Amino acid sequence: MSESKQRAADIAQQLRHAGFIAYFAGGCVRDALLGQEPHDYDIATDATPEQVQRLFPKSQAVGAHFGVVVVRSGPDHIEVATFRTDGCYKDGRRPEAVTYATPQEDAQRRDFTVNGLFYDPASDEVIDFVGGRADLAAHLVRAIGDPTARFREDHLRLMRAVRFATTLGWQMDPATWAAVQAEAPSLAKISIERSRDEFLKIMLHPQRVRGLDLLDESGLLQVILPEMEALKGCSQPPEFHPEGDVWVHTRLMLSLLPEVVSTPLVLSVLLHDIAKPGTRTVDETGRIRFNGHDELGASMTASILRRLKFSNDIIDATTEAVRHHMKFMHVQEMRPAKLKRWMADPTFDDQLGLHRVDCLGCHGMLDNYHFLLAKQAEFANAPVIPPPLLTGYDLMALGYPRGREIGRLLTAVQDQQLDGSLTTREQALAWLAREAPPRAPAGPVT
Repeated sequence: MSESKQRAADIAQQLRHAGFIAYFAGGCVRDALLGQEPHDYDIATDATPEQVQRLFPKSQAVGAHFGVVVVRSGPDHIEVATFRTDGCYKDGRRPEAVTYATPQEDAQRRDFTVNGLFYDPASDEVIDFVGGRADLAAHLVRAIGDPTARFREDHLRLMRAVRFATTLGWQMDPATWAAVQAEAPSLAKISIERSRDEFLKIMLHPQRVRGLDLLDESGLLQVILPEMEALKGCSQPPEFHPEGDVWVHTRLMLSLLPEVVSTPLVLSVLLHDIAKPGTRTVDETGRIRFNGHDELGASMTASILRRLKFSNDIIDATTEAVRHHMKFMHVQEMRPAKLKRWMADPTFDDQLGLHRVDCLGCHGMLDNYHFLLAKQAEFANAPVIPPPLLTGYDLMALGYPRGREIGRLLTAVQDQQLDGSLTTREQALAWLAREAPPRAPAGPVT
């Protein structure tokens, strides 16, 4: 038994010794039955929040209105919730009121059958009032009771249904799936942060392509990322993109990502060609072009991610990857200084990851990718951007006036340093004196 499970079992035992029912509930039961270690443990009980707090004086009533108390045990924060039924959901998120109830009634108000199971740690018995064990054995995501009613109570359950089908690799019960499709527009009624978090969990999972397909087929993707719809049918030059249109290309790229990816990488794959529909032209020879789709795509990406309320760090990293994804075709002709500056970007590895799947998702040529891997190995034993040979103080002492000119000259010196033309301070001073001497005499620099 894991330490977290033992701590949860100890809390349940204290509740039982005080005369209350205490079951493990929800996802921890589902995960344990699937042979997975639960991320956390929740307990359901007939004790009221006040009774729970008397038993555990250091607990915190974080959701007392809904009968929820958090009990701290070591590093774990274990939610202890009173069995309840929910009143009406006017906002599509939370019930207006709750009524304490029996375990059977509590199970009926939960979202999906596999999340409606209880487990009694005292008797080692699974308690199933909703048919969850059968659906678990059948690998089926099924809403408890009337699926339309469940989704109208909490619209986020629409996204959760797709997430469970994706991450568990299960099918969705036909009635539940039909209700997801019918109720998909309701997702727009809840806060974008809640939808975004579920969307990101789907996209970060190794089965992200199936998740994208389910989101698309359900209509949920059109609510979260309506810009993706225009990728379908946006044809590309067949000589460079034999795989098909932009949607097919993007979907293929997602399938080529490693199982574990960063958030900026998966988002940049989704959005790197988001501006192709808006920039598509066909010239007199019939050639298809997407001039400027990288720059427009970066602007669209920033706007989309701000709408989804991602952090500035994620927005910046993703936007940079989209903006630069066409630069890779020129890397072997770049000056060493330009290449080194780019490779020193802390987000470069994600940009390189985007380039890899971009190539594999169309023409399959990875010569520039391997060139950059070789450069990374070449630069591994020294910083890509070494300490500067000169500083602004050196230039002012030489007589250069304070201002933008100093920054320009320092960049020029560093470019020469990165290209390998200058390696010492003395060489840098001599190069400056020859190429851009100061306009006024100055004392010596030591």
